[in-house]
Amino acid sequence: MSEFTHFNEQGRAKMVDIAHKPETTRTAIAESSILVKEEIYEKITSGEMEKGDVLAVAQVAGIMAAKKTSDIIPMCHPISLKGIDIHFFWEAEQEQRRLRIQASVKTKGSTGVEMEALTAASVTALTIYDMCKSIDKGMVIGETYLVKKTGGVSSPDFQKQVNENV
Repeated sequence: MSEFTHFNEQGRAKMVDIAHKPETTRTAIAESSILVKEEIYEKITSGEMEKGDVLAVAQVAGIMAAKKTSDIIPMCHPISLKGIDIHFFWEAEQEQRRLRIQASVKTKGSTGVEMEALTAASVTALTIYDMCKSIDKGMVIGETYLVKKTGGVSSPDFQKQVNENV
């Protein structure tokens, strides 16, 4: 089983030993989205949602999620994150609006931050759903994917190609 890095010699799960890996600056950007009715878009952008400022709460939830990724993804290493940022972009779609969520995470360490960025984007979308579900439970959380990753020595940098299907 030695070709599988997350299994020990008995074939059981293990956390990979990264003690030998050099510390480098590592970044990751992930995206997710949520499709909402025009009514929800209007209430979010005008600040009229009953539960408060949806994007501010979702942004904080995403940041907190990135910091707690190793608590919920079993084989992720606890990482000292150096920066987390979340941006929102509204797009019109046939009588609805799609809110694109972009989470950027940075560290200097021995392992990457892809999972932290993906977790931040996902939890941000889930928080928006939670805060708006009283209006519409039919909102659709879109695909979540890695846009870009830099840093490290054992795997190359990654940039999602524009023409890739998402």
